[in-house]
Amino acid sequence: MAIDVEESYRRYGPMVLRRCRRLLHDEALAIDTMHDVFVNLLIHHKRLEDRGVSSLLYRIATNLSLNKIRSRARHPEDPSTEVLMKIADATRTEEITHARSLLSRALGKEPVSTATIAVLHLHDGLTLQEVADTVGLSVSGVRKRLRKLKGLLVELEAADRRETQEKGEAA
Repeated sequence: MAIDVEESYRRYGPMVLRRCRRLLHDEALAIDTMHDVFVNLLIHHKRLEDRGVSSLLYRIATNLSLNKIRSRARHPEDPSTEVLMKIADATRTEEITHARSLLSRALGKEPVSTATIAVLHLHDGLTLQEVADTVGLSVSGVRKRLRKLKGLLVELEAADRRETQEKGEAA
C-alpha cells in the first residue's frame, strides 16, 4: 500500500522539523528542509510501502540536512552578498546616494545588458536560465556577468571605505 503523504505530514512533520533544526541550527532553513523531505516523499510515495515511515522520514531529513550543510560549506555567502544587501536596504538619503553611486560606477564599466541581467535576476527573481533565455546568453554567460558585477561592487565599496578612512586619519 502506498504512503499517505498528507497523513505522514500531520503525524511526522514535527519529528522531521526537530531533526532538521537539530542539524541545521537555522529555523528558516530547517523549515525549508522539512518541506523538501515531504516533497521527496510526495514524488516517490507510490513506490514506497507504508512500513517504517518514521524511520524513512528521519533518514531523508538527515540526508537532506547534511547535504545543505555540505553545500553551505562549499559555497559560503560571499562578501558581494553583503554589498548587494546594503544597496537593496538603503533607506536614508546618504545610503541611497551611496548605493546609486556604487551601481552607477559599476554598471558604467559593463555592457548595458549587465544591468538588465542584474535587475531580472536580483530584483525580479528570475532564475539564471530564465534570464539567459531573456537576454540571449548562456546560463554560464549570465553567471559570469553577475559574478563580475558583484566583484566590481565589492572593489568599489572597499575603495570607498579606504578613502573614507584616509580622510578620517588626515583630519
